[in-house]
Amino acid sequence: MYLGKMGTCSHFLSAFTIFVKFLPHKNHMDITILGIESSCDDTSAAVIRDRTLLSNVIASQAVHQKYGGVIPELASRAHQQNIVPVVDTALKEAGVTIDKIDAIAFTRGPGLLGSLLVGVSFAKGLSISHDIPLVEVNHLQGHILCLLVSGGHTQIVKVDGPLDMQIVGTTIDDAAGEAFDKCAKVMGLPYPGGPVIDKLAKEGDPHAFRFAKPRIEGFDYSFSGLKTSFLYTLRDEMAEDPNFIEKNKADLCASLQTTIVEILLDKLVKASKEYGIRDIAIAGGVSANSGLRNGITEEGRKRGWRTFLPEFKFTTDNAAMIALAGYYRYMNGNIATLDIAPVARLEELELTVAPTAEQ
Repeated sequence: MYLGKMGTCSHFLSAFTIFVKFLPHKNHMDITILGIESSCDDTSAAVIRDRTLLSNVIASQAVHQKYGGVIPELASRAHQQNIVPVVDTALKEAGVTIDKIDAIAFTRGPGLLGSLLVGVSFAKGLSISHDIPLVEVNHLQGHILCLLVSGGHTQIVKVDGPLDMQIVGTTIDDAAGEAFDKCAKVMGLPYPGGPVIDKLAKEGDPHAFRFAKPRIEGFDYSFSGLKTSFLYTLRDEMAEDPNFIEKNKADLCASLQTTIVEILLDKLVKASKEYGIRDIAIAGGVSANSGLRNGITEEGRKRGWRTFLPEFKFTTDNAAMIALAGYYRYMNGNIATLDIAPVARLEELELTVAPTAEQ
């Protein structure tokens, strides 16, 4: 989600993100960016021209479903198979030839190292063969620019401009998306669990069960206690009735979803008050969750926020967000060198990039 002061250019974003209006951009110069995303299990390529999306192609990997989670080795192999046809399709759908591309924006991290290597190596190859500049992009910064709560990260990020961001709250353990998926797994639901829980929650009572909420100072998040509380509830109830989960599946999903959304929105409201921000947006995979979307919309009505929700097609990992983030970095002169390497961990990346004097 994101927060932004009314009348300023402040933003918040996250795997849970608080977001706002962007700073004024430079004059249009017919800049065309090819974006490449391969941080996890989606291979994606997109083409934008002056922040107008011309194409966005995504190849998902169904192979992980039977394992209940993403298998890194299988993911990297699938990226190798998908990346050439995905990039080729994105260029054709955009009606753009490679010689018209001004820069190639690629996800450097965070993510699965093997998956990142495929995207980074392919981007380097295109750069060398066609003499096109490279622009590295922080995956989470991409989410921020396209409107974030994801499976791997839950954060509140104060955004003063497209290249000027500050993390003010983050998860100290699991992310919201992980809480959904792991709780779904113990109920025997298929992977990914978040969408399944969301569907079942619509049929259940959100107040049927109460689960523990963390008491964390500041704007940081924690979901480990919630997961433990959920697990203990199932354990205790199943000791009395082995069919407890099946009989109460919809109510369990509704109560779990409501608890996660309440945890997320509680910090969001506090951050909004602390920073005087009333422009709020969310992004990332969990931003597709109906409970979260309804919750932030309702909070917006009560508190006078301007709320921004992404279209469903932009809630998952996609190259459109990488291309857009790359556009701003390219305009800022942030060109990557060929010796740049992918990084798996967020701590190895800089989220905040100060704008140049011209901006």
